[in-house]
Amino acid sequence: MSKLTVMPFFLLLMFLQGCASIPLRGTGDLGVVIERAVGSIQVVETTGRTRLGKIDGLGDLSHASVNYSRDERYAYIFGRDGGLTKVDLLEMRIVKRVMQSGNSIGGAISQDGKLVAVANYTPGGVKVFDAVTLELVANIPALDDNGKSSKVIGLVDAPGNRFVFSLFEAGEIWLADLRVPTKPALTKFKNVGKEPYDAMITADGRYYLAGLFGEDGLALLDLWDLKAGVKRVLDGYGKGEQKLPVYKMPHLEGWAATGNELLVPAVGRHEVLVIDQGSWKEVGRISVHGQPVFVVARPDNRQVWVNYAFPHNEVVQVIDVPSRTIVKTLQPGKGVLHMEFTPRGEQIWISVRDEDRVEIYDTETFEKVSELPVDKPSGIFFTPRAHRTGL
Repeated sequence: MSKLTVMPFFLLLMFLQGCASIPLRGTGDLGVVIERAVGSIQVVETTGRTRLGKIDGLGDLSHASVNYSRDERYAYIFGRDGGLTKVDLLEMRIVKRVMQSGNSIGGAISQDGKLVAVANYTPGGVKVFDAVTLELVANIPALDDNGKSSKVIGLVDAPGNRFVFSLFEAGEIWLADLRVPTKPALTKFKNVGKEPYDAMITADGRYYLAGLFGEDGLALLDLWDLKAGVKRVLDGYGKGEQKLPVYKMPHLEGWAATGNELLVPAVGRHEVLVIDQGSWKEVGRISVHGQPVFVVARPDNRQVWVNYAFPHNEVVQVIDVPSRTIVKTLQPGKGVLHMEFTPRGEQIWISVRDEDRVEIYDTETFEKVSELPVDKPSGIFFTPRAHRTGL
């Protein structure tokens, strides 16, 4: 056999051996856990409930959130320091990092997966980036009629490559159409209420709701009927009742849409409100252990899990949706910050910040099935979020 035939065969053999040593895997059961104190993320998988690796150098993650590319391979990390970082979950590395503002509060990815938008506190406004390169595509200052800048909160994606967000100081809701990415078309809704502090969009992408910190009530925008403007709902739901100090603002992105109803945290109250999604009126209240922060529905909508602000942040409660009763109270430990269901809801992962671990529970038996050591964990984000509007 000549050298010309031996060498290619040898190289091919070495190549095949190299491929065999690198395990291939999908991304559908992956996720990240934020290590808020050290600026890192843990990459995890839900099938075996294991940690796959750690990625450092992500800046200030004290209020971090995550979006995913539509192929679920890349995570976009939004840091409180204004950093936007693209991470490759399979290669466990930072692809690119840009410091796009002085203080940011989260972001969203467009319906087609090509644009990443970031909501900024300092200097305010929204910046939009190419999802592949992280090159700046559009800059949308959040200025009122007097030229004053506002913090942007409640940024979500909407169908038609649009983004919706609220202006805290101005009391406005803006809709940005980015079907032509370099020329955002803005529709502005003014006087929606005092100090919108966070917002969510229903899973079908139709209704955008912003909570109002300065008033009891919600601002509702029907994206199918923009001419109707913004409607006030649940106006004055706490009227005549003694207000409690607010220890931590609830996160509206975690509101539980259970089909015909929406379960939402009452600001500063030990209650979960039940809203009829047809009339947008309150149809019930559920007394709970403390001031709710996250109110999240299991994927089948049968259960809603609730965690609480300090000083009751060691407790998680489970609401049975049909009966509107609490069926289980758990005590994972001090500093429960976030909860995330596995894609089909058979388990829930709970971050316990003050005890440096993530606990995993069976959602039928409520038994703890596992735990993982994580340095000051906060947000938990699984890759199926890539295919859900508003997450």
